[in-house]
Formats: sequence, structure tokens, C-alpha cells
Amino acid sequence: MTSTSFQKKSKAKILQIPGAKPSLYNNQLLISTGIPSLDSIIGGGVAVGTVFLLEEDAYGNYGRLMLKYFCSEAVMTGHSLHLTSADRDPQQILKELPAPIIDDPGPPPEDATNQSDEHMKIAWRYQHLPKYQSNPTSIKFGHYYDLTKTMDPELTNSIDHSTISEADLCTCSSSSISMNEKYALLLEKIKQKIDDGKFSTTTQHAQHDKRNILRIGIHSLGSPQWGENGGMKGENFDFSLSRFLYGCRALLRSAFAVMMITVQSHLFHPAFVGRLRKLCDTVIQLESFAGSEKNPACKEYHGLLKIHQLPRLNSLLCHMPDTLDLGFKLRRKKFTIEKLHLPPELSETASRPQEDPVYKKSPAGCGSTGKSKIDF
Repeated sequence: MTSTSFQKKSKAKILQIPGAKPSLYNNQLLISTGIPSLDSIIGGGVAVGTVFLLEEDAYGNYGRLMLKYFCSEAVMTGHSLHLTSADRDPQQILKELPAPIIDDPGPPPEDATNQSDEHMKIAWRYQHLPKYQSNPTSIKFGHYYDLTKTMDPELTNSIDHSTISEADLCTCSSSSISMNEKYALLLEKIKQKIDDGKFSTTTQHAQHDKRNILRIGIHSLGSPQWGENGGMKGENFDFSLSRFLYGCRALLRSAFAVMMITVQSHLFHPAFVGRLRKLCDTVIQLESFAGSEKNPACKEYHGLLKIHQLPRLNSLLCHMPDTLDLGFKLRRKKFTIEKLHLPPELSETASRPQEDPVYKKSPAGCGSTGKSKIDF
């Protein structure tokens, strides 16, 4: 009997990391942004190893709020956090993280345990079947937060976190010719964080069951505090920001890390903004109604959310949401993203471009000369 080279294909082992889950579309590992409504829109969450670009609104309030949600989710899932900001003190941003809403039901009552121990009297044949848990992991995917309360500092200090402020960027000693000194220093710090924390996928001695995810947050990248001039350096073009994003994307492709960057895109030229979008994986823009005349049809919302780009990972096409007409609301306790629903038309007169033609009555018959539908 001749032997064949056929081998049964074994099922690939899914990597189990707290706070992460595989995608239903392309089996890519996903983490939550901290906003469950945003996770469902972009395909279930942010893919590990990608760059998330968030274009801030004119005043930067909502963009900074979404970055706080991203950092709060790192605290709740136990992920490592690396936060950088040249406009604000990153330690102050950590102190302003929203408090989580704990929905722990507590231990089950004694009556429920006594009932489960009793033998089944009707369906006795099912009492020996194994019991399965609907949620085997202790840390769920995505949490809800209360904006009226701040997170406990002890809870924030319980995770591995590091910050880089403007003072750290001003004392840089990097002599890079290809990009701005601040960008070059930050890129070196990110690479050092990935290597020291063993977040790289090429690490040989790291065990799979002890893997963790690094969340990198950069607030208002490319602002004047970074020495950025909208892609210009005198009369010549400055490719520092483009090269920085290209380097970050190359680092994250081989690491268990996710980067969220907020950019004040309204300060840049549209052509330069289009170049930055191509260097990122997921691009979302916030357009706030603050300081402008609000459309009466959108009075329930505080702004619009525009999706410019979604990642194409392990597939030819990217995930497409049901609709691209999205708006966001900032309520007293939470920030939500919803489909933009216009109010119903309740006017008595129909707004038609032209009325239906009315045909005049004409005598019926074969010899009729009138313009009738039944003329031969």
C-alpha cells in the first residue's frame, strides 16, 4: 500500500489575549476603541498592528474625548499604555479618564444554586450533558463609562503606562536628517517600548499565553508645538510627518500594538491631508457643529462623523457599514455614535418638482380626434 503526502489540515490555534477577539470577517485580532457604537461601525473594533487616524474637530474637544475612551479601555483590559502629547500634559489627561460603569451582578443567590443541584424530573436525559459558558473570558470586550466621574488613580496606576510630554520632546538629542527631531525621538521611544515590553511578533522567548497588547495614543500630532508647518519648510516641502507615519506603520505591522493618533487636519492643506490618510489604516473625521449654524434637521446631534478609510486586512475588500451618514451625541454621561436619521416630512403640500400631467376628457371611440390614451 503506497503512502500519500495528504495530511489533515489542523485548525489554527486562536491567540487568547484579554480584551481582544478575532474578527468575524477576516480573523484579524481586534481590540475595542472604548466606544461600543464606534466598534460596530468600523467592523467590530480596531485591528491589532494598525494605525487609527482621528481628525479632530475645530476645537479639539471631541477628539480628545475619544482618545480618553481609548486610554480608559486600556486600563479596564490591562493593556499597556504609551501616551504622548505636546499640547497638554499627558499626566493630566490620565487624571481625566472617565470612570467605568461596573455592572457586576455579584454572586448568585442561594436559591439559584439549590435549584441547579436538583435533578431534572421531566427532561432527565439532559442532566448529564456538559455545561458551557457563554462568556469564557473574565474580561469582556468593550466597556461603558460615566463622563460625570473620573477614574480612580489607583486603577490607572495598576497597568503598565508611560507618558511623553513637551518637555521630553524639547530635550531630544536625536540627529535625524530625514525627519523632524521630535518625530524622530518619538519614533525611537515607540520602538524601544515595543522591544522592552516584548510586544514584537518576532520575539522568540515570549510565551503565547503571556502576550499583551500595547496601546499607543498621540494627542494633536502635527500641531505647531511639534514644529510642524503644514508640510512646508520654508519654500520646500517637509516630509517629516509623512515619514513618521510610515515608520509607525512599519513598526506596528510586526507588533501586538495599536496606535490612535489625533490630528488637527483643518490646519493643513487638503492635498497634504490626503497624503496622511494614505499612510494610515483607519481614518475618521469629526465635524462638530460648535461655532457654526446648525441644520435644523440635525438638532439632536452635536456633529457629524465621516469615515474616509477602513483597513483591508487579509481580504480584498474592507468592511462597509450599513450607512455612511453618521452623527455623534455628547450626553451628560456618555458619548454615542448613531445613524443620522432625518425628521419625517409632515408638510401638507408635497414638495415635487412638477405635478403629474392631467389628461383632458375626450369622447371615446375609434373616430375620436382627441388626445386620449385609448385612441387607435
